[in-house]
Amino acid sequence: MFEGLFQPMHLLVIFGLALLVFGPKKLPELGKGLGESIRGFKSAMKTEEEKPTPVAVRSAADSASKE
Repeated sequence: MFEGLFQPMHLLVIFGLALLVFGPKKLPELGKGLGESIRGFKSAMKTEEEKPTPVAVRSAADSASKE
């Protein structure tokens, strides 16, 4: 369904439309904001993975107390 969606000509048309809509001054700011939000999302996902979940902590404590 989406196999030919991101061909070089399509990407050039999308970039051209974005340039027309937002203008050359606003486009770098939008790119910077998008990059910062992606980095923030990735760092939030990493910190979520590092934190143990309360259910896992409780189940580990329960299994230790049964032994």
